Order: sequence, then C-alpha cells, then structure tokens
Amino acid sequence: ELDSSNGRLAVGWLVVEDLVMVLVLVLLPPLAGVLGGSSAAGGGAVEGSLWTALGITLAKVAAFIALMLVVGRRVLPKVLWWVAGAGSRELFTLCVIAAALGVAYGSAKLFDVSFALGAFFSGMMLRESEYSHRAADESLPLRDAFSVLFFVSVGMLFDPAVLLTDPVKVLAVTLVIMVGKTLAAIALVLLMRLPLNTALTVGVSLAQIGEFSFILAGLGVGLNLLPREGQNLILAGAMLSIACNSLLFAAITPLEQRLRARYRWARELALRPDPLSELPGTVHSESLSGQVVLVGHGRVGSRVADALLARQVPVVVVERRREAVEALRAQHRPAVVGDGAEPSVLIQAHIARASLLVVATPDLFDARKMVDIARALNPGIAVLARGDDSAEAELWRQEQLGAVVASDAAMARELVEQIVALRGEPAVHGGHGAASQT
Repeated sequence: ELDSSNGRLAVGWLVVEDLVMVLVLVLLPPLAGVLGGSSAAGGGAVEGSLWTALGITLAKVAAFIALMLVVGRRVLPKVLWWVAGAGSRELFTLCVIAAALGVAYGSAKLFDVSFALGAFFSGMMLRESEYSHRAADESLPLRDAFSVLFFVSVGMLFDPAVLLTDPVKVLAVTLVIMVGKTLAAIALVLLMRLPLNTALTVGVSLAQIGEFSFILAGLGVGLNLLPREGQNLILAGAMLSIACNSLLFAAITPLEQRLRARYRWARELALRPDPLSELPGTVHSESLSGQVVLVGHGRVGSRVADALLARQVPVVVVERRREAVEALRAQHRPAVVGDGAEPSVLIQAHIARASLLVVATPDLFDARKMVDIARALNPGIAVLARGDDSAEAELWRQEQLGAVVASDAAMARELVEQIVALRGEPAVHGGHGAASQT
C-alpha cells in the first residue's frame, strides 16, 4: 500500500509520462511522413523537410491549445450551466458526451493533432465548470464501457505465441520495463534528496507500462515504423510487468532492510530527511513559541490559517500534500510535510512550545493519536478539532480530549448568520441552537 505522499509523487510522475506520450503521439505522424519520403531526397532536403514538418505541427498544436484555453474554458462551462438549467439529466449527459467527443474529433480533423490530445483538453475544459463533478458522475458508465472495450481490443491484438517463439526477446523487453524504468526512477528520486524508502516505492510504482504504450505501438504499426512482432513484444512485456508489479511492492521492505544491513550508503539514504519534513532555518524563533500547530491545510484548514495570519497569530502547518507545503513555503509560511499522527512530525512543528493544536482533518481517530502525542510532549496544550460525525464529536467531548466543532453544527451556524444578514436583522452572537453547543 502506498504512503500518501509517495503515492502522490508516483501519480504525478505518471501524469507527466502521459503528457509526454501525448506529445509523441502528436509528433510521430509528421515525422513518419518525412522519413518515409527520405529515400528519394538528399540529406539536406530531408533535414529541412523534417524541421518544417515539426514547426507546422507544433504551430497547429499551439493554436489548438490557445483556442481551448482561451475560448473553451469560457464557453463550455457556460454551455453546461445553460443545459443544467433545463433540468434534464439525459440532456446534460448528452451535452457532456457531445462536448468531449466533439472537441476530440474536431481537434483531430482541424488541427491535425492527436485524438487523445483533444480528449485530454476537453476534459480540462469540463473541469473548469461548476458541474465538473456531476459531469464526471454522469459519464462514469461510458468510461467503464470504453475501458472494457479498450482492454478487450488490446487482448485481441496480443498473440500469445510470442511467449513460446521469442521468449528471450519477451524477457528482454520485460527487464527494460521493470528494471530499466525502476532504476532510472530510483536514481532521479534520490537526486531530489528524498529518502530511500520513497525512492524504492516510486520506482516500483513505475515498473510497468500502461495504455498509452499500446496506443503508441498501434500508431507505430499503422505508420509502418514498427513491425507487428514489435507490437506483440510490447504487449507481452506490459502484461508481464503489470502481473509482477504486486510482487515488487511486497519486496520493498525486505530489500530496504537488506540494503541497510549491508551497506553504509543505504543507511545514510534511509535516514536522509525529507527536505520538506523539517522547518527551514529561516523561521524566526518568535514564531515557534506559543504558536498554533494546524494539522491539515485543505478546504477548512486553509481558511483557518488565513484568518489566523490576518490576526498576526503565528501558525505552523502540518500537511501531507507536498505541493501544499511547497506553496506555503513559497509564501514564507512555516510548514512541514508529513502525517500529524507521527511523533517526529509534531516534533518538527515544535509542538512542545505550542499553545494550541488545531486538527482541521475530519478523521477524529487520527486526531486522537495526535492529541496523545501532543499532550505527552506538551501537557498544557489546548486542543481544537474538527469532526464530521456528531456522535464522534460527543464522545470526544465526554472524554475531555478537547473542544470539537461538528461540521453540521458549523454549517447550521453559518446558515443562520446568512439568513439573518439577508433579512437585514442584527446578528445574535452566542445562541444558534445546536450550533452554539460546539
């Protein structure tokens, strides 16, 4: 099972791989056209034609992207808004499908870009709409159907006889995928000064190839750049790597323990701290005495942090998402990456000198572990937690673990305040029924 931060790093890597693959799918057809006619032309003419074809293709792609980002992001969300106003679920679903397929098909015909690139940008445009989650839910059956058709077609392309006729070549392709990609990923993660466990986890996560490889292989065969035998080898290597990937995950912990036991460099890499797991030395000591330790910087936690910052209250944020911590540090805000239920993470947040622990994550089970750790290091610290379940919040208060705000009560309080403001009545503080009890 992937750790949350390691999983996000691996998923981000896979997304970048897919984006690069889309670019390859765009550039491959013009390159094949130039190389296919190179036999009758000289070297200089081929080189000139190559650069011309690349320039024209990139210009078309740039024009398509500009059109999608400038026009599509403004037009399509409004169209979904108008269609949703009709109140017809079937019409909304039809609009989503027509927009996605229309943009993908139009991009392929008008701009000569890949159908996959058009589909990718249609998804980006749909994401800009307020109805993006509804659009995703409505298109879920269609996505499932297309997924089944895709893998059925891949299975029909695969020739199992290649496992018997060319076992050495199949093994070589599989080793390139599972060993070559893994070692390259591990080396790059270690160069990013991340711990050994993170490098091994991310490397193993990338020890396979996915659907874009099948698309690229099919395009190569269609352009006469790849023989049919090569496509069979790629399909065989992909299937074997996917089947063996779970075994590699099971070997991460034993491999790390063996490396740490035998090699000094492995022990040093394993103990290497994550650069985002420690507060930078530029944080003033005044900000680390009597501060608020805020665990979670999501939708609720970010608002809490901004409000405290506006009141000049020192805050140290603990967040699992690396991108959120990087963004906070870019704003010169103290933040550490990690799980607040780990003692080392709270120690880095200087919990022993904090005045208040605020748990902005809705899971009170993890919050209880955070409170136990915080009070072991700082017995007098005050605690405020967020809960989504009123029953859990009541148990939390009964055990005197600290103050807790239930989401339903907070929402009720905010609704009452909005109602009072809309009616033009003066706000009444201190009594909103159930909301005031938190």
